[in-house]
Amino acid sequence: MEIKRIDYDFSICKVEDYSLADLTMEYCFFAKTDEENSIVCITEYVPENTIACDHGWKAFRIQGVLEFSLIGILSELSTLLAENKIGIFAVSTYNTDYILTKKENYDKALEILSKAGYLSLIHISE
Repeated sequence: MEIKRIDYDFSICKVEDYSLADLTMEYCFFAKTDEENSIVCITEYVPENTIACDHGWKAFRIQGVLEFSLIGILSELSTLLAENKIGIFAVSTYNTDYILTKKENYDKALEILSKAGYLSLIHISE
């Protein structure tokens, strides 16, 4: 399985609403519940109506389209990283999963996954 590096800095934010979010961003993940409005976006595009924000995240994705019948992929990756004391923030889309780690753990995370057989040589650059 191939891991694709995404060489942008990301922020995880709680926003008042989505009115100031730039929907044209290449990467922008939204979550809305009865308690909050969240957004994960490239740090450069954090909306001005952000209530709380955590900067300093890097991301990679599982390359390709994952069938819904596949079981345990995110679990396997998160377990490998947890065993090495690396926390994650995961986002799933219709096609695949994205995993964010804090910047200081990013290279180590990719090294761990590479040693476990996941390719991590492809980059998406800023």
